[in-house]
Amino acid sequence: MVRHAVAPYAERVAVTPNGFDLGVLRIAGAWAARLTVIGGIEAYAQRVGALAVDYAKLGDVALLAEAARLRPGLLRDPAGLRDRVFALAAVAVQRHTGLRYFPVQLAGGRALTGRRVVEMATGEGKTITAILPAVLAGLCAQPVHVVTVNDYLAERDANRLRPVYGALGLTVGLVKQGDSPDARREAYAADVTYVTNKELVFDYLKDRIASAARGDTRHKVASVFRDGDGVLLLRGLHVAIVDEADSVLIDEARTPLIISAERRNDKLSDISQRALAIAATLEPRTHFVLDEGQRALVLTRAAQEAIARDSEGFEGVFRARHAREQLVSQALTALRMLHKDRDYVVRDGKVQIVDEYTGRIMPDRSWEQGLHQLVEAKEGLAATGSRETLARITYQRFFNRYLHLSGMTGTAMEVAGELRAVYRLGVARLPTNRPVRRRHLGSVVLPDAAAKWAMVADRAAAFAGSGRPLLIGTQSVEASEALAAALAARGLPHVVLNARQDAHEAEIVARAGEPGRITIATNMAGRGTDILLGAGVAEAGGLHVIATGYHDSQRIDRQLFGRAARQGDPGSYESIVALDDELFRRFAPRLGKVVANGGLAARVGRALLRRYAQTQAGRSHARQRRDQMLMDERLEKGLSFTGRE
Repeated sequence: MVRHAVAPYAERVAVTPNGFDLGVLRIAGAWAARLTVIGGIEAYAQRVGALAVDYAKLGDVALLAEAARLRPGLLRDPAGLRDRVFALAAVAVQRHTGLRYFPVQLAGGRALTGRRVVEMATGEGKTITAILPAVLAGLCAQPVHVVTVNDYLAERDANRLRPVYGALGLTVGLVKQGDSPDARREAYAADVTYVTNKELVFDYLKDRIASAARGDTRHKVASVFRDGDGVLLLRGLHVAIVDEADSVLIDEARTPLIISAERRNDKLSDISQRALAIAATLEPRTHFVLDEGQRALVLTRAAQEAIARDSEGFEGVFRARHAREQLVSQALTALRMLHKDRDYVVRDGKVQIVDEYTGRIMPDRSWEQGLHQLVEAKEGLAATGSRETLARITYQRFFNRYLHLSGMTGTAMEVAGELRAVYRLGVARLPTNRPVRRRHLGSVVLPDAAAKWAMVADRAAAFAGSGRPLLIGTQSVEASEALAAALAARGLPHVVLNARQDAHEAEIVARAGEPGRITIATNMAGRGTDILLGAGVAEAGGLHVIATGYHDSQRIDRQLFGRAARQGDPGSYESIVALDDELFRRFAPRLGKVVANGGLAARVGRALLRRYAQTQAGRSHARQRRDQMLMDERLEKGLSFTGRE
């Protein structure tokens, strides 16, 4: 692990590579990941195990003293004492959790001390693997942020592992939604802090706003002498270990995180209604071109003339050509591209955005440039005030600012090139501790959604009747409820996990392995929560997983399939999809028509359809992430936090 001096607010300068460099690094990273082999796993485990045997003879006080004795040497040579630190951590983990480290987990901990993402299969123990580099960095006096994807996981891991860290003289902090500034400041003052990616980035933005408002120099002095000023929350960006790294660093990278202030506008509701009324009169192809793949919309000359004609007599924004066309374009986006129960849900009289990758609600986020107010008007809700941006940043630029960054996930190889290009992170895949017993039962492509739901219901009845649990993945809230209706019509008991039930996510997923249980889940699928098999399930064949639609990325499909057959358990999976699924309509409409027409071309096309659509989707999203990164860089100029290195 690279050592850095602890600065008042340490962070890297985030540099955005040009398009050529991004392309070269992406290719190099993809090939490097394929060629990278983590070797010597058993030999390394034996070396650490031998040290752990000696440390296991020490009492709790002596173990704590040994950790303190290693601290001065770690400041000089952390790599040279890494094995001893891992052995100490292994003893502490066994004493306070009853768990023993597998050789692959020790090898994973070693890999995380470098700047890389480690791919570990579902159920292989990423939680305790992260302890190893966290303890090493903590004993080196480097503040550590262990980043998780939701509050439940952060709180679970912090509380469960606090005695482990305490046995080695390290403190643990926890940051969760709703915490006060003082509670957050105290949590970040700990040696190791468990926090969600969203809370962490927003706290960073609050620090930037405070610093810009009151002067960087004063705050740097305050952070050194702790003079009681108490404005900054974090101590800088030293070490981050990101769980579900592909989700945080890639899937959510396109979305900027924004702190904004509300501006009252009493005319906003009327303006939104007028814009929607004008947009409703515009026709596809005649007035606008809709690119579903890019989710982009372009107005034609005919639309410009129609908007000008329909805006006559209106005051304010409708008198300026560019402003009214932008407003009506946003209204078209609200009407044509954003769909209830797919892109957002209406809860407690508010429009709440649904994350397209996880299926979780993002209660603190809103669309920019009046789009959120237009969706509210479309749904007949009271308009919230427009927002003025105070600070913004994307995950790409934020995590690039850490002095040391690493991560773990069950699916990293597909995005190895992008991780290298954007974050300078290598990717290494670890073997499983036990042989994988997951069986693929095939893929079926049906003509439409009705046929798909009927077949899924048939399969659900068959598996539940045999005593095997079933996890069915869907693409949206709407799809999950359509399937739930199909199962209810067949009299099949089931549980639904989507954005409407996300508060009970961990509980629902933890029970998904019970005999005969049918669980419908959107893309979140309870990442981070183990699905333990109930009594007799392993003998019946284990958990069966059905994907009812391919995601834009094959990697996310693999995440769903990885829920079955964890840690050597038996299990199986299959795909049942339809030609009218969104992926095919957006990214392979012509090839989808060939498949629908039947014949030899259809059989060949069916094999190519998924690969082609996901390839096109991947290129589209990579372009969007690149464009967002460049835009974010331009917007941040003049607002950057100083004293970063």
